[in-house]
Amino acid sequence: MATNQPTGYEIPEEMRDFAEKSVEQARKAMDGFLGAAQKTVDTFEGSANNAQASVKDVTRKTFSYAEQNIAAAFDLAQKMVRAKNVQEAMQYQAEFVRSQVESMQAQMKDFGTAAQAAMKQPSSKK
Repeated sequence: MATNQPTGYEIPEEMRDFAEKSVEQARKAMDGFLGAAQKTVDTFEGSANNAQASVKDVTRKTFSYAEQNIAAAFDLAQKMVRAKNVQEAMQYQAEFVRSQVESMQAQMKDFGTAAQAAMKQPSSKK
């Protein structure tokens, strides 16, 4: 006696189409997510590289200015030791203060320019 029982459960074609489209949409969504994540990582890396370069530049400038200021202070000390009287010592002190104020203004202007340049740098690779 032959029975006409199905040998297995068959998935309707509409359901397979729906599942296939769902998988394809999920793949596209995941690809989009991964692409966006990669762009975000690139942006952070670019920002970090720019920040690191800016910090190195500012550090170099800081040491250079510190050396200049220390040298100026030693020059003043040497002049003060050699001063013949209080009036001459006070003149050296006044010249030093005026010179240091000018130097500090120039140095702060330079640091401000460096900070502005760092802020204007593009933060990602294109």
